[in-house]
Amino acid sequence: MKRNILILLSLAGVLLTAMPLVAHHAISAEFDSAKPIKFTGTVKSVDWMNPHIYVNIETKDESGKAVVYSVEGGPPNSLYRQGWRKDSLKPGDVVQVSGVRAKKAESNRIGTAQITMSDGRIFARGGGNNQQ
Repeated sequence: MKRNILILLSLAGVLLTAMPLVAHHAISAEFDSAKPIKFTGTVKSVDWMNPHIYVNIETKDESGKAVVYSVEGGPPNSLYRQGWRKDSLKPGDVVQVSGVRAKKAESNRIGTAQITMSDGRIFARGGGNNQQ
């Protein structure tokens, strides 16, 4: 009986530990697929760090006011394996962005994004043909 309880508690512990990992990778928990956004802007900075990189891009909002969006990218290791480097996107680069807005209205974060560079290369969060 004690053995069964110990096994049950161990299994419950493993399952509970896995929950935050699943939640972390649930894009729908942070971003709203019903709020697509597309714009052209200028790269201000690139934060190449784990667990995801962030590309900060400035554009103008509907009123003409400058706004900086923080576009979430994939993990540096995955991007590196796809041929991207820290200097692939540089401050001053003009890019087109397509993605979805964060659920929090006050946030300027963008997820599931695709960044198209002026030379046609595509920088995308997921795998696939990110460089053309």
